This record gives sequence, C-alpha cells and structure tokens, in this order.
Amino acid sequence: MTKAPHTIGHHQTLASAHRLMEEHAIRHLPVLETGKLVGILSQRDLYFIETLSNTDPERVLVSEAMMPDVFGIGPRSSVRKVAAEMAEHKYGCAVVLDQDRVVGVFTTVDALRALSVLLGHQAPNRARAQPKAGRRKKGMPGARVTG
Repeated sequence: MTKAPHTIGHHQTLASAHRLMEEHAIRHLPVLETGKLVGILSQRDLYFIETLSNTDPERVLVSEAMMPDVFGIGPRSSVRKVAAEMAEHKYGCAVVLDQDRVVGVFTTVDALRALSVLLGHQAPNRARAQPKAGRRKKGMPGARVTG
C-alpha cells in the first residue's frame, strides 16, 4: 500500500495529473474536492483521453475525466478480502480511507507483492521502480474502480 499517497484536486488539468503521475511513478490518483474523495483518475484514463482528437490536456479538467465511483476500504481491511474483491470486479486499486480521509492506495501491484512475499520470492518492502527521464512508461495501467 502506498501510504500518504499523492492526490489531485478535481479542478486541476489533465496535464498536471500526467506530470504528477510521471514524476512519482504512480498509476492512480485519488481526486479530492475540498479535502473529500470524489473520484479516481488512472493512467489508463489519461492515455485514453490523450488519444482523442481536439483534446488539450492543458484545458481538460480532472473532474471531466475521473471515475466518480471509487472502491474504498478501511485501514484495517483484510488483504485477502480486498484482493478477492479487486479480482472479482477487476479493480485496479482500492483507496484506503480513515474517517473519509485518504490515507493510502492499495494497487494490484501491492497485491502481487504480498503474494510474492507469501510465496517466499521477494522482500516485503521492495523499493518502487522509477521511470527513466524523458521516457513514457507503457504497460497495463490500473483499471477503473467502483464500489
């Protein structure tokens, strides 16, 4: 789980979101309005919108691209139950909430790390890979979440 995750305001631009994701090598941004969670923006959402013609990421707001339904969990939620729910609904992440305050993001990568630890293949606190400067990270970004 990413503790104290990066978030973005609903009134920010997609270009700002893209820079934040790239700078911190993250694929999911909880979207806040006056400190409350109102949605989630994934790297996949950004890439999709960037492919649309006549779309200027400097002018499109996060609120126009975010998914308003978020799979939220409590800080004491069972990893087993959360992973099962994520797999069943194909969620890319779960936003960890403590009294309506975003305190973490649990992703499919976190679930795979937990599995790897259980299988004895990897240390539990492996550092995150950082993207190379000037290169766009490709792959399978996180899925939309609902809950």
